[in-house]
This record gives sequence, C-alpha cells and structure tokens, in this order.
Amino acid sequence: MNFFERQRQVRRMSLRLVLLFVLAVIGIVIAIDLAVALAFNAFNGQPSDLVFLLVATSLVVAAAVALASLVRTSALRGGGARVARELGGEFVPADTTDPQLRRLRNVVEEMAIAAGVTVPEIYVLADETAINAFAAGWSTSDAAVAVTRGALERLNRDELQGVLAHEFSHVVNGDMRLNIRLIGLLFGILFLAVIGRTLLQGSFLAGGRGRGGRSESNNPLPLIGIALLIAGGIGVLAGRIIQASVSRQREYLADTSAVQFTRQTTGIAGALKKIGGLGEGSRLRSPKRDEVGHMLFGAGGKLTALFATHPPLVDRIRALEPDFDPTELQRLSQQWAARPPSGMHEDLALGLAPAGDSERLNQLPEASARVPVDVSAVVGQVATLSEAAQSRAGAIIDQIPYTILARARSVHSVVPLVLGLLLSEEPQARAQQHAEMAQHYGRELADATWEEANALSGLHPLLRLPLAQLSFPALRQRSESEREEVLVAVSLLIHSDTKISVYEYCLARLIYSELYEAIHHKPRQQNGRQTIEERQAEVVTLLATLASAGNPNDAVAAQAFADGLARVLPGTSQEYIPPTQGVLDLEAGWPLLDELRPADKERLVAGVVAVIGYDGVMSLAETELLRTVCALLHCSLPPLTWPEVDSRTA
Repeated sequence: MNFFERQRQVRRMSLRLVLLFVLAVIGIVIAIDLAVALAFNAFNGQPSDLVFLLVATSLVVAAAVALASLVRTSALRGGGARVARELGGEFVPADTTDPQLRRLRNVVEEMAIAAGVTVPEIYVLADETAINAFAAGWSTSDAAVAVTRGALERLNRDELQGVLAHEFSHVVNGDMRLNIRLIGLLFGILFLAVIGRTLLQGSFLAGGRGRGGRSESNNPLPLIGIALLIAGGIGVLAGRIIQASVSRQREYLADTSAVQFTRQTTGIAGALKKIGGLGEGSRLRSPKRDEVGHMLFGAGGKLTALFATHPPLVDRIRALEPDFDPTELQRLSQQWAARPPSGMHEDLALGLAPAGDSERLNQLPEASARVPVDVSAVVGQVATLSEAAQSRAGAIIDQIPYTILARARSVHSVVPLVLGLLLSEEPQARAQQHAEMAQHYGRELADATWEEANALSGLHPLLRLPLAQLSFPALRQRSESEREEVLVAVSLLIHSDTKISVYEYCLARLIYSELYEAIHHKPRQQNGRQTIEERQAEVVTLLATLASAGNPNDAVAAQAFADGLARVLPGTSQEYIPPTQGVLDLEAGWPLLDELRPADKERLVAGVVAVIGYDGVMSLAETELLRTVCALLHCSLPPLTWPEVDSRTA
C-alpha cells in the first residue's frame, strides 16, 4: 500500500468516523428525548406538545454536542504541541546536553529528514514512568512527538528508534489529523455526562426544596440529570467503540512501517516486550489518557477486548516474531522485578554509537553526480519509510558543518540563517534582495542574512533542504510577532526579483507555507476533492515552469512538458508556453493543486518526476527540487538514492 492508497483509506476511515459519530449522537438524542418526555409527563398531554418538546430537546442536545466538539477542536488548533502540553509534556530544546534527551533528538531529526518532513517539536512526559509515545498535530507543520520518561529510561536506542518509527508512520500517512479530530468529536458526546452531573449536584445541594421551603417533588431536573448521565454513558460506550474501530488496524500497519524503516524487528519487538514485562507497562497516569488512547503507541489504560484501542500485545509481537512464546513475558517480568532495564546501559553493552548507526554512509556524492530516474519507483517512495533513507539522513546531518547546524537549532540565530537560504546566487539579484531587506527590516538583519548566505554558498545541494527542515523547530519557538515578520520577509524575498531560481523559489515557498500554517493554525484540508481536470490550468503552468527551468533549449523543454502532461492528463493536447513571469507564475497554483484528490495528486507527482527527469537522470540539485515540490504538495519524499561513494577515495 503506497502513500496515495493510504490517503484514500484515511478518507474512508474519516467517513466511517463521521457516520459512527452521527449514530452515537442519534442514540444519545433518543435517550434524552425519552427522559425529558417522562420528566414533563408529555406522553399524557397533547400530541402537538409532545412533538414540540421532542423536536426542541433534540435540537438543543444536538447543538450542545456540536458546540462542545467545536470548542474542543478549536482549542486543539495549537497543534501537536497543545496536546503534548495538556498531558504534561515538557519541551526538549535543541541545545540540550542531557544524554537521554540528546539521543532522543538525534533519532527524531534523522527520521524526519529520512521521511522528508519537517522536524516535529519534541516533548517528554516527565511524570510518566510507563513506556509510551504518541505523535499529534493537524499536519507536518505543527506536529509534535512525545515520549514518556519511562521510554527514555527503559528503551535502548534500537527500541526507541522502533517506537519513533511507528509514530512517524502516523505522521507521514496523515493519521494525525484523524486522531486529533477524533478527540474533538469524542469530547462532544462525553460532554453531556458533565452537564448531567452538574444538574444532579445542583439538585442535591438544593435539598429538593423550593422557594419558601416547599417541596419540589415534581422537579424534573434530577431525572433529566440522570438521563444525561445515562446518555453520557452511552457516549462513553460509543466513543470507545469508535476509538477501537479507528485505531486497531492502523497499529498493525504502523508496526509494519516501523520494521520497513529500521530494517529490523528487534527494536519495536523489544519495546513491546518491555511493555509486557514491566509492571508499569504502557499505562499512563494522566486523567486525559482515555481521551488520547487511540493515538498512543501502547494502550494507555486497562480496557476490555471489545473497547481496546490497540491489538493484544502478544498478537503485535507475534506479527513481528511469529515464533514468540508468551511465557517469555513472565520470565522478563521476574527478571526485571528487582532491577528494571536501563536503555543507556544497554546501548553501551551493544556498542551503539551515540549518534546512531555506525555503518551508515559517511560521505556525500559529488555535487555534479546524477542519479537514474524511474517514475514509478520514485512515486512509490512518497511517504515511504526505509532503512536506506534513514542511513542517507544520518549522512546528511553528519555532513552539515557543526557551526551551521548549531545556528539552525538556535532560537537566536535561526532567522538570518533561514533567510540566508533564500538569497539568490546571482550577484545583482542578491544585492537587490539585500537592499530591500535593509529598507524594510534594518541594516543589522540584512547584513546578518547576507553573511549567512555567504557561509551557505558552498553548501552541498543535498544539505540545503534538510537544513531548512532542521531549522523549523527553532523558528517556531520565536514569538508570534517575530514569525509574522519572517513570513513577510520570505514573501519579500520571493517577489523582490524574478531572477530567483526555481529551487530557491520553491524553498522560499515551502518556508512560507510551513510558517503560515503554524502561525495562523490553518492547516491544509487533507484529502482534497478537486479533480485534475478541474485544475488543468494550474497543472499546465507547473509542468511548463519546471520544463523551462530544467531545459534551456525550448524544443527539449517542449518535449519534457509533453511527456509530463501525457502522464497527468493522457489524451490531452496542450501547447507548451514558457512562463511569462518565470517561477512567479506558480504562486497562485499551489493551494489549488494541494486540494487534488489522492489519486489525482499521484498522477501529478508522476508528471512532475517525468518533467524533471526527462533525460532519464537527475542531478542532485534536481532531486532536491523534486523533494521540495513534493513537500509543497504535502507528499513527503525521502532523500532519493544517490551514487555509492567509496570512502577510501575521499
């Protein structure tokens, strides 16, 4: 199942979620309607009065559920960081010196680069001693990954990597949006129980007495309160069923993805065994554990099999290790009863290097190297986790000079560094960008950006996009007003000169998109409904711009354009017309193309690959251009295979 098929599955699951939610609300409304009718003795009155009461009650209950869901969902607009903080998460800074936290950041950064997504914010649930983790957010732009203190202390690096690979599969496959929407919907149907409890408490506090000490034995509020509590119970039951129906199968898929990512089963299987062998297991202490149970790595509490959000632990282990004997968990439990395992000590015993895989590539290919292109193979790699991509990601991070990496991770220096990535390599265009920055933002920031651009001028083409990805967490830590200024500055750099290259423009647009979603909490609508035929004009503009940028010869550019168009819109005849404004012709099309249906977006990505790699090969700079375009379309593409480098000749 590739990324686009997974997106179609997520859409079906979203529809099923909405259907189950509607059925739950209908059941709750019916239960409350009956209680209200009995409380007011409406069945013995006029039929018209009964109908009016039932309609009014139904509307009020439905409105209350909808309003509660809307309020809760709006409160989660802060993204994954908001969810992590609600559960007691503590932010892990980029400059941490704690060995456990440093190891955690290393693993998360490598996986983000390998998956082709923005590095998420990282949190630790410091008060949770169990082994658990989750990824949350509306999109990759506001995603957060959180792990418990127990996971940091008990898991070795391979096991921690397996757990995080499981969570990253939820990130790249779009499961997070469904998860966070489910929190809002469940809150709506559970909210009635809170109202019912309040009504009952009010009745008890009043002592059942009315004004002047008169008894109010006919007061309907206690009965309505009981009905709301019962309805809330129905909501809890329905909510657990919804969570279980949405979550279970996805956990098997995420486990499988983690194995594909790490190329070994011992990591994630070892983590599951430690959950089964340690007394704390994966159970959380937070009172919100049930609300987020469907997004956790392991079950957050004790639930019966019918309502369990995760498959049985033994079944998950056997899916990874078919010969697993469940009695091993008892043996491990006895072994660890007196002395629980230490992940860091196991790392030392296993000889694991602090930064990760000691066998990964340690040198990048020559900037002039070219890689073969297979359109189907490239499309199949979209949002696909693989061990090879992780090895390349480790090599990429290792090759970024430490001083540059430190500035990208620092809240204080990240702004000029990010803006420096956007300055043109053409002297006249760069001078114009510098002048406009000095005019709008002052000489100090303009000069700092100029210096960063000079420092980055010799950076390998494979390092520029990952450097931007690594800088986003620090950029998000700046104040909202500062991020707004960066947003305007990025727009200024895009429009300051039409001589900016396609890659520089796409990178600027990616930074702009990431910041816009994070600042305004307006994540894109996942799984759009637009067809490629409805967006034909934007498709033609994108393919023509890429063909023009990659082929100075108009005849060759026209052939590349025709090849790409044939893959996107077969049977369509369209004349190749070079863009009149260069890359700026793309500006209006991105949000419209991002609304394509998954199947149509798959065709578009195939067309883009065909245009960029028309001659059968791509330069390393072209592979990064392709990855940037895919990121703008929210189809994350891992670092592509590059020519093998013999370190002995380095």
